Amino acid sequence: MSAAVIDAPALAGWDLAVSGKVRELYVPSGTPILQAQEVLVVATDRISAYDFSLQPGIPDKGRILTAISMFWFEQLAGIVPHHVISATDVPAEVAGRAMRCRGLDMVALECVARGYLTGSGLKDYRAGGAVGGHVLPAGLTESSRLPEPIFTPATKAEQGDHDENITVAEARMRLGDELTDELEELTLALYRRAQDIAAKQGLIIADTKFEFGHSRDGGRLTLGDEVLTPDSSRFWFADRYREGVVQESLDKQFVRDWLTSAASGWDRGGQDAPPVLPEAVVAATRDRYVEAYERLTGRAFA
Repeated sequence: MSAAVIDAPALAGWDLAVSGKVRELYVPSGTPILQAQEVLVVATDRISAYDFSLQPGIPDKGRILTAISMFWFEQLAGIVPHHVISATDVPAEVAGRAMRCRGLDMVALECVARGYLTGSGLKDYRAGGAVGGHVLPAGLTESSRLPEPIFTPATKAEQGDHDENITVAEARMRLGDELTDELEELTLALYRRAQDIAAKQGLIIADTKFEFGHSRDGGRLTLGDEVLTPDSSRFWFADRYREGVVQESLDKQFVRDWLTSAASGWDRGGQDAPPVLPEAVVAATRDRYVEAYERLTGRAFA
């Protein structure tokens, strides 16, 4: 197990433009970020939950996220163009966890697809019988499969703030009908294709989120950010699925569950930052990320 990569290294020819909870975004030296035709996206080993970047990181997480994203970008390329130029022609200091990508003007919306009811979707349903403006049948519960996958957008919050679920109607007010319709169609098409691929590997994708942007060399809607990783998706075991209970999963829900358990001793509603993750939680989280990669791709992680 390699040491966790936490800090953003200095890279010749690149300027660090944005440091996020998990990723670092570089632009060619001297180039304003909003004018960059090319960017370097570096995945660190950091892990975030409940709007906090946690300590320590998860060893190899940056490499796993990059490898999973590249697998999905290749699988889904026939549905929508993606932003990746190369994941191999990158600086040696970040090899394996970086992607050279086209610069995009990002759409200010998280495009969430849900096939099952859990997490914030379940919370919204219990509060009003609807998710994202979609009125759902009565009697659904934790982990219920939805009659059809649904598009449930969310706002993209500034770092430190919470993303907020909104309705499709509210998305239309923000972005207009044409763009919202295109985002919904693409989100559900990507989700359905991914579900089919994951099902062959014995996995359920309960929900996931996509991010899109417009290319700077023609304005074409393009799939960006990361895709269908354990950071942005819930992966469940198909042969262990049972409606009505929280599912065992291959994603960072394991970390969220520990943080909100009595074992962590953390008062999420208080002012204190989350506690340091114990070694056992770090190791178990890494195991889940590795298994997600190996299950989805059919390849061994090295």
